[in-house]
Amino acid sequence: MKSTLKEVTKVVVIAMVATLCVSPSWSNELVFTAIPDQDTSRLEQRFGKIADYLSQKLGIAVRYIPVKSYSASVQAFKNNEVQLAWFGGLSGVQARLGVPGSVAIAQGVEDPYFISYFIANTSTGLAFSEKFPKDIAGKTFTFGSKGSTSGRLMPEFFVREAFEKTPDDIFKRVGFSGDHSKTLALVQSGSYEVGAMNYKVWRKEVEAGKVDPTKVQVIWRTPPYPDYNWTIRGDVDKTFGDGFTKKVQQAITDIDDPAILESFPRGSFIPADNSLYQPILDTAIEVGIIRK
Repeated sequence: MKSTLKEVTKVVVIAMVATLCVSPSWSNELVFTAIPDQDTSRLEQRFGKIADYLSQKLGIAVRYIPVKSYSASVQAFKNNEVQLAWFGGLSGVQARLGVPGSVAIAQGVEDPYFISYFIANTSTGLAFSEKFPKDIAGKTFTFGSKGSTSGRLMPEFFVREAFEKTPDDIFKRVGFSGDHSKTLALVQSGSYEVGAMNYKVWRKEVEAGKVDPTKVQVIWRTPPYPDYNWTIRGDVDKTFGDGFTKKVQQAITDIDDPAILESFPRGSFIPADNSLYQPILDTAIEVGIIRK
């Protein structure tokens, strides 16, 4: 009886080991996310394509998971719930600070020269200007997400530079819409008189017929600054094998599918590194979003 029990136990143990050996472990799956800068349906469509592409190029399962906020994308990266992320300039800096050794590996060809648009409801009487529009003082103003580079950090930097005051001291009311599409909707509806948003989202919304020029218009373009980037955790080579970081970088910069590029939208992806985002870190420290 004892002998039979030992044999049964042995068989069970062998079966369990065999199952573990053939079942995919979490380390065989690369999980990534992205800042929620537009509505969820568009993000799912965009990053579903990227997941399929990376799976083919890397030879492993690649899965996209959505997050509800910019801060959630950074936290997921810090917690190793995701190993790769499409960040904005600020969220990328925050994520890399939270996970030592993490690196920015790619950016859109346009991203070293990104800009924000200041937009205004036409009821304000504000018109486009090459100079900073100081007449926005006293108006209601909405940023995008609190963690957005193009919707908050850089617009706030230029506002502070122009007035030498904080936004709360300049505007009648200050809000945070959560994303660029919502900023447009709030200003177009008149809920806020002025706002700041990603210029690429503005252009996509124009193409989609969601901008009514009788209700909202661009009144100023910021100077250029570095923004979006693909950032990968510093421990992925240990998890997925030597050279994995370079492999992912190459896969991203090799993207030439017009449908994928248009969905971002980017003309192509080019290599990046952490040093390119030093101006964002410096600005975030100056504005007080990141503390030394």
